[in-house]
Amino acid sequence: MAGRTGGRRDGRTRAPLGSRPARPVLRRAPAPARPDHGGLDRLAGRAWRLLAVALAGYAGFLLVSRLLLPVVAVFVALVVTAVLRPPVDLLARRMPRALAVLLAVLGALVLLAGVAALIAVVIRSQAGQLGGQVRGGLDRLEHWLEGPPFHARAGTLGDLRHRLGELISSHRQTVLSTAVTGAGFVVEAAAAGALALFCAVFFTHSGERMWTWGTSLLPARAGALWRRAGHAAWRTFAGYTRGLFLVAGTNAVLVGVVLAALGVPLAVPLAGLEFVAALIPLIGSPIALAVASLVALATRGPVTALLVLALIVVIGQLEGHVLHPLVMGWAVRLHPVTVALAVAVGGTLGGIVGAAVAVPVLSVGWAVFRELHGGRGSG
Repeated sequence: MAGRTGGRRDGRTRAPLGSRPARPVLRRAPAPARPDHGGLDRLAGRAWRLLAVALAGYAGFLLVSRLLLPVVAVFVALVVTAVLRPPVDLLARRMPRALAVLLAVLGALVLLAGVAALIAVVIRSQAGQLGGQVRGGLDRLEHWLEGPPFHARAGTLGDLRHRLGELISSHRQTVLSTAVTGAGFVVEAAAAGALALFCAVFFTHSGERMWTWGTSLLPARAGALWRRAGHAAWRTFAGYTRGLFLVAGTNAVLVGVVLAALGVPLAVPLAGLEFVAALIPLIGSPIALAVASLVALATRGPVTALLVLALIVVIGQLEGHVLHPLVMGWAVRLHPVTVALAVAVGGTLGGIVGAAVAVPVLSVGWAVFRELHGGRGSG
């Protein structure tokens, strides 16, 4: 029986005829354990992503610097759209939207023309007496400097005015070339303003339909992502712009009232300067009030100038601790240090324009990041 079944007396089973013997299974030696570089790998991946973002940002900066006029025009158009959108939506409930846009734009132009006419009338009416006030203020300032604690030499301001006149006369050609350059800048600004108004009309009338059409050209998933990002960006930008205009208007009214109460001439033009300068956060309002203090020093004397300087501190505290948190706290969630750094970097890269657009651009970017990442980092 053992021979029939192919068994062997030593207990091992003989392989059937015609079959190949099974090959022994070779087991691989375990690979040597690699050191754990998980943290370093993640850091390297993030560094490469940050480098790619930085390169893309630099390329965008070069492109914007080449196309400065249309970019500024579109930015101004978005600002105008953010301001005009609420009255247009209100008027559109009772009339066609095209007519509402037309009435809002005409009303805004009439308001701007009226303010400009008022400033021109005030300057013209006070120009005659302004020269005498400046001369009297300079004389009072000179007498004040001659007394304690400065004890300045008599005629110091007169010598300073004489040297300033000689300096301007010796650099007359430079002054003229600067004036010509300024005239060219005025032409470019007028062209950018016309383009901005043209774009603002269409943005206000059908901006949402334009954005929906643009995102519909993308794949479905990418289009939905861009629509979410666009809504978050516009919500933040519009809230920031409206809040900034409200803060600037409040500052201008306060400055105008205080300067008029102190008897400083050109109170209305200086209030207008405060409104425009306050559109640049942190640094615009102090610069405008410094100009107002110089006018007060030249016309009303050092005591009034010191009062205006005190006004700079009061308005700065009011703007930083009351107006900005109340008006724009819901729209812009940025730390004051971040705002200051953004203004500094924007001013370094793009001058006044860069300082003006730095904070809204950073706010929009942060809002889009929070929206696309499910609100992470909102604390």
